[in-house]
Amino acid sequence: MARKCDITGKGPLVGNNVSHANNKTKRRQLPNLRSVKITLEDGTTKRVRVAASTLRTMKKKAAQAAAAV
Repeated sequence: MARKCDITGKGPLVGNNVSHANNKTKRRQLPNLRSVKITLEDGTTKRVRVAASTLRTMKKKAAQAAAAV
């Protein structure tokens, strides 16, 4: 399974570890994925992998929508 957010499509970034001697070795920065159950329109639930930053944004948008009502 790919290390990718199912909603935003965020995936791993590639960069370098740099030592004090300025040696460079490749490294990957993986997204902070969380497994979440989402209820679909037809009432069924599905488990998706979502980045923690996406969850935070979704929670913020839901709070703003609730405050607007």
